Amino acid sequence: MKCPFCGYVESKVIDSRPTDENSRIRRRRECLQCAKRFTTYEVVESMPIIVVKRDNSREVFDRQKLFNGLLRACEKRPVSLDVLEKAVDEIETRIQNSLDREITAATIGEYAMEALKDIDAVAYVRFASVYRQFTDVGSFQEMIEKLLGSSPSAADKT
Repeated sequence: MKCPFCGYVESKVIDSRPTDENSRIRRRRECLQCAKRFTTYEVVESMPIIVVKRDNSREVFDRQKLFNGLLRACEKRPVSLDVLEKAVDEIETRIQNSLDREITAATIGEYAMEALKDIDAVAYVRFASVYRQFTDVGSFQEMIEKLLGSSPSAADKT
């Protein structure tokens, strides 16, 4: 760390403590050349994730928006908020761990559908019906048949 008084680049840390609810670290330093003391703050640098929407507009990733979408799909279903929080945590971690700083809304929707498929089948169908914007009953039926693991031709024989 460069000394603000003499510009020397070597210093020693005298005291270190967390501040702002452990979001920053305050360090008291002493310059090894002029012996003057100064304070530095260490902060984790976070890069925002940008969501590219269908119309190519961009917005910052909003965890609450994802949670609200899952919550809406699970309305009146036996799914606890803890399960939804965990699903959102996993999706957010997956997004943060990707090397790209931009992600499409479609990719986030796929991640949400994967999570809901394991949580609740009815919530999965609800989310898929809105997310995939089904225009007719046939496409909706195909999605349900895929969920049930049967092919469309098997349904025609019954």
